[in-house]
Amino acid sequence: MMIKMTPNQHLFNLEERPKYCPQCGRRSILEDSLRGELLCSNCGYIIRESEIDTSPEWRGYTPEDREVKARVGMPPSLAIHDKGLATKLGYGKEDASGRRFTPQERARARRMQMWDRRSQMQVPFYRSLEQAFFLLHGSADKLGVGKNVVEEAAYIYRKALKKRLVRGRTISALITASLYAACRETDTPRTLNDVAKASGIERKIVAKSYRLLHRELDLKMPVTDSRKCVPRIASKVGVPEKTARKAMGILDEAKISGVSAGKDPMGKAGASLYIACLLDNIGVTQKEIADAAGVTEVTIRNLYKALKSTINSSF
Repeated sequence: MMIKMTPNQHLFNLEERPKYCPQCGRRSILEDSLRGELLCSNCGYIIRESEIDTSPEWRGYTPEDREVKARVGMPPSLAIHDKGLATKLGYGKEDASGRRFTPQERARARRMQMWDRRSQMQVPFYRSLEQAFFLLHGSADKLGVGKNVVEEAAYIYRKALKKRLVRGRTISALITASLYAACRETDTPRTLNDVAKASGIERKIVAKSYRLLHRELDLKMPVTDSRKCVPRIASKVGVPEKTARKAMGILDEAKISGVSAGKDPMGKAGASLYIACLLDNIGVTQKEIADAAGVTEVTIRNLYKALKSTINSSF
């Protein structure tokens, strides 16, 4: 089947550029990268418009830079001890104009590079940040949280460090508590047990550090939505999507009636999923639900009795 090209389709055609001007036949074609045009320098005829610039976005001022093809670097981040804005002394053998260093200048440059690295770690503030953010990235990778959670955790830890809340406490406990607080603020469904397990710190220590941050920094934590916990539990026990959606509907009914007020979000999600499994005749036990939710069977049983009264004829 033949496909006809529209008149504007040639703008995005990546065919080879012509060598001769179709108007005057002269081999004098220029490229205007700002306007995206190919034009003839002899007669001024515009051969093509809206040309795609295929040249590299990096610029190399020295032969070494052209070989490395380095770009502008990563964006600034709060999860880096110097926010990614510190100036780095290069390791080239030439200056910006291409002149090679003499042996004396090279030795002086190496000495400046050494003191540049050392000076960044001499300040206790930056040393603490580097150690804390190393632990933060490791725990965040294990939890599978996004970059926004990492940035929020770094912001909370920086505020705690400025208030000198780290004194008398371990850096690992405080950065883990900051990560849990960031999960709460960004509405990311991660429990305190999950965060403590990912960091390898006792739950009791993380909870104590979190209460300290909540009190001293005056953090306003939103209530965790139990609906977001249902898919996580359902995937662990192998419950289909239809049943998980029915469990979310049960939680909506419980929220309207006020039965679930003040209850554990993971416990409510597990109990509602257990009720949905009973309605769909899916053989899942309370123990399996409790293990997937990280709560006890007694919690599932008590919340099951409380939520059972919210079921109406629509389920």
